[in-house]
Amino acid sequence: MNLHKLLLTNNACYKAGKTITPRGIMVHSTGANNPNLKRYVGPDDGLLGKNQYNNHWNTDKPGGRQVCPHAFVGKLADGTIAAYQTLPWNMRGWHCGSGAQGSGNDTHISFEICEDNLTDAAYFNAVYKEAVELCAYLCKQYGIRPERPYLICHSEGHKLGIASNHGDVMHWFPKHGKSMDTFRAEVKRLLENGSGTSSSSTAKSVDELAWEVIRGNWGNGETRRQKLTAAGYDYAAVQARVNEILSGKSASATPTYETYTVVKGDTLWGIAAKKLGSGTRYKEIKTLNGLSSDTIYAGQKLKLPK
Repeated sequence: MNLHKLLLTNNACYKAGKTITPRGIMVHSTGANNPNLKRYVGPDDGLLGKNQYNNHWNTDKPGGRQVCPHAFVGKLADGTIAAYQTLPWNMRGWHCGSGAQGSGNDTHISFEICEDNLTDAAYFNAVYKEAVELCAYLCKQYGIRPERPYLICHSEGHKLGIASNHGDVMHWFPKHGKSMDTFRAEVKRLLENGSGTSSSSTAKSVDELAWEVIRGNWGNGETRRQKLTAAGYDYAAVQARVNEILSGKSASATPTYETYTVVKGDTLWGIAAKKLGSGTRYKEIKTLNGLSSDTIYAGQKLKLPK
């Protein structure tokens, strides 16, 4: 999974700040021929690419609508596939409307898969795989069972009476030999194989971010604060490190840590248990590396306390 975070902090849904206890996941697709994440997620973080029309959903009411899911799956500027978290997972999203039995907004985490023209098998298979991995990750995190009525699509939500009358994703999946039943089965298989415990992420250390700030990658002043916060980072910690570097008070030349390279299947808990003697010390690794979530990826360099 290639999971990134850029919270839509300017969206009215985020500003409402209502929380839920996630009991399920609802899969959506966008209903428009545009596979690019930058159409919905913005501003550009260096990976998304610039949305020349600036009509992404990090605005109060995108297109005049009250709409905001928890994530999107689609293409980055370089054509690779990624998932972008756009709301905290436990925030009440605006994604499915309601039905006779209530609203899935009150119970389900949601994400949108960016549609293309629905005929490209390679693109479909790539986003389908990313979506399966995202669901396995969320099921693991929140104890969600990969079965109805917990893991469903929008059209199934309508049949259950908790969503508006939309056809996604069943207007698309069958074109490529898939259904929500095959989707749930593949999520279940990942969980049984233990693959829902870790995920790809571009979480960066405070040091990495500080040098990016110094190079001008994150803008200045309030713009910098907003961008770092929206990306899920601790602005105060990053800015403090920037000030330290610029004042010449950088850390000692003798590191008080060792470096560890993440391998496939690693988790922070597992690394802490293996290298530090106790899985409960995983928070020390997070703090030392400035991580804002538990997600790590193969090849990532982590500092470990000595």
